[in-house]
Amino acid sequence: MARKKMRSQLEAMDEINITPLLDLTFMLLIVFMITTPLMENGIDVTPPTMNADKIDAEKVTRNLTITRDGILTYEKQPITPKELLVTLKTLQAASPDATLLLRADGSRSYSEVIEVMKTIRESGFKNVQLVTLSDGKEK
Repeated sequence: MARKKMRSQLEAMDEINITPLLDLTFMLLIVFMITTPLMENGIDVTPPTMNADKIDAEKVTRNLTITRDGILTYEKQPITPKELLVTLKTLQAASPDATLLLRADGSRSYSEVIEVMKTIRESGFKNVQLVTLSDGKEK
């Protein structure tokens, strides 16, 4: 008859149960897969529609946004026009071939967008693209 060895509470366990760790890992993977696309355009802006060329993803780009409330944001951080001028001058000196993507909400007035464009021109920035929504007609 085989004897069963009774395990004492002082003995160390030499097994690790990885099932809860795998469950946690898969749950986190699913959460990040769902939330990452939603964070891509974190600022709520509805640009006007227009048929335009697609943006070249290989170039160095920076995002400048005018929100529905008229708040100016650079790379998702609120910024004043004076701070924007200094930031763009620094970017222009560091990376002259960088492209600035200007997204403005369609409800903002034309004069507000032009004022931002003046600030961009004062900084010496040359590569500016206005971001619009596709109107569904492909070129």
